[in-house]
Amino acid sequence: MNELFPILSGATVGVALALVASRLRLPIAIGGAFVLGTLATIISGEYKLGWEFLLVDIPLVALSSAVGFLATRAVRGVRRDQRY
Repeated sequence: MNELFPILSGATVGVALALVASRLRLPIAIGGAFVLGTLATIISGEYKLGWEFLLVDIPLVALSSAVGFLATRAVRGVRRDQRY
């Protein structure tokens, strides 16, 4: 249950990345992964045990962001193909 926030926040960032100019995607994705991964560690209280949980939460947000972005691109691509 503690990993729900990083997964959902990462997916949300990934969906939002599809709306951003391509030159800004990487900086926004990296910044979002660090900020939201850190926030996930703090919200879950894992930082009280050790900050090494950042090494799990930041990549989890980044991976979820990539999956959200690719899923959004795939859905938008399917919709484009159906219009023609």
